[in-house]
Amino acid sequence: MAPSAIPTDSTTNMEDPTISSLKKILTSETSSLARQFRALFSLKHLACLNPPTEQTVPAISAIAAGLSSPSELLKHELAYCLGQTRNPAAVPYLRAALEDKAEAPMCRHEAAEALGALGYTDTLQLLKEIRDDPNELEAVRETCELAVARIEWEHSRDRQQEKLRPSDFASIDPAPPMPEGSQPPSIPELQDALLNTNLSLFERYRAMFALRDLASPPDLPTAVPAVQSLALGLKDKSALFRHEIAFVFGQLCHPASIPALEEALRNKEEASMVRHEAAEALGSLGDEEGVDELLKEFLNDPEQVVKESILVALDMAEFEKNGEMEYAIVPGQEAPLAGAA
Repeated sequence: MAPSAIPTDSTTNMEDPTISSLKKILTSETSSLARQFRALFSLKHLACLNPPTEQTVPAISAIAAGLSSPSELLKHELAYCLGQTRNPAAVPYLRAALEDKAEAPMCRHEAAEALGALGYTDTLQLLKEIRDDPNELEAVRETCELAVARIEWEHSRDRQQEKLRPSDFASIDPAPPMPEGSQPPSIPELQDALLNTNLSLFERYRAMFALRDLASPPDLPTAVPAVQSLALGLKDKSALFRHEIAFVFGQLCHPASIPALEEALRNKEEASMVRHEAAEALGSLGDEEGVDELLKEFLNDPEQVVKESILVALDMAEFEKNGEMEYAIVPGQEAPLAGAA
């Protein structure tokens, strides 16, 4: 069971110097957003080590310290990273962010998704309350719906009996890929499920992640057709759904996704949570011709979260061009840290 109060770090008076340095970068108002993101992913690496080490809980606490940032983009990324730790020490921070109605909707949505990723059943009551609250914002309600479904699936008997295709991605996703029967589902079948609004969001997300897995590695014969099917999801009525498609494209780094991502980024009527995700996905494709120039067009975008995403995306693009191993830093060295997300 997850703790119900904000955990305290017993090592406060003897802080690990690496974590202390990374935390200072992450929480400094004078650090560039790009450096903050690299520090965050360094901390995520330490927080997600399996088995946990003596650095695990201090790293989680250091990540959570950034939740006081004025940057909506950074806070939403912090919440995502906390959800990837699979550690109960992250739960109280995420609950607090989700329950705070003064918090930015994008951050609350990410906190709900992270609670789903952590998978603890004692968060179900809170998630169900928000899911069923008609006064809540749609993206937050939909995320709670997904989180409830994911936790219930994870603890179900069906989950033990399902055959899942091995994935190239280590991320804990909002839904698992669609299970394989006697024969794997075809791309047309998965596309039909992806676009079928009569299905639950959870079932549609399962189709989404099954398509993602058919697009990796990029030289698979199914890769381009799967990317093209996923791109159709960017026309869905749900901003949450569209943002997840853009996130998946960021994971895939497939050049076939560039036209759809560019269209989403250029659409000033699109929700900022979708445009920001499209910008970061393009950043992961930064070694592709023309991506840098495209991103620079939006450096002064009127949407703050989009403008900040462009800064991070350009840094990611530079990282891709330089052939660095990991998007993270070692304090004092400015060098890649192996194993970070």
